[in-house]
Amino acid sequence: MSVTDDLLAAVRARLDRLAPAAAATEPDAVLVDIRPVAFRAAEGELPGALIVERNVLEWRFAPDSEWRLPQAGPDARVVLFCNEGYASSLAADTLRRLGVRRATDVDGGFRAWAAAGLPTVPGGSSAVP
Repeated sequence: MSVTDDLLAAVRARLDRLAPAAAATEPDAVLVDIRPVAFRAAEGELPGALIVERNVLEWRFAPDSEWRLPQAGPDARVVLFCNEGYASSLAADTLRRLGVRRATDVDGGFRAWAAAGLPTVPGGSSAVP
C-alpha cells in the first residue's frame, strides 16, 4: 500500500460513510458538493445540494470561522460528495477535526449517486463564494 492508501484507510475508519441511497434519505443532512465547476458542468449536480468547492470548505464549515455558512455548525450532519469518494473522505475527516462532529461522505461519491439512479440536474451552477 502507498502512504496515500494508508492515509485514506485511516480516515475512512473514523467516518460513518453513507451509501448513496442512505445519503438521499439521511434526516437533517446538509448535502455538500465539493467538486470543481468543470466536473459539475460535465456530469451534473445533486438537486438542492450546497455547492462549496473544496478550496474554501474549511472556512465555510468550521464552527468558529467568521465565514461560516448558516447551515454549518458543530452538530450539523454534513454529507460531502466528490467524484468518487476519495477527496470527500479526506475533507470530511478535516471537518471533524475542526469540530463538525457529524461530518461524513458518500461511498463512491457523485458517480455512485448517479449510477444508483438518484436524481441529478444539469451542472455548472455557481459555488458559494
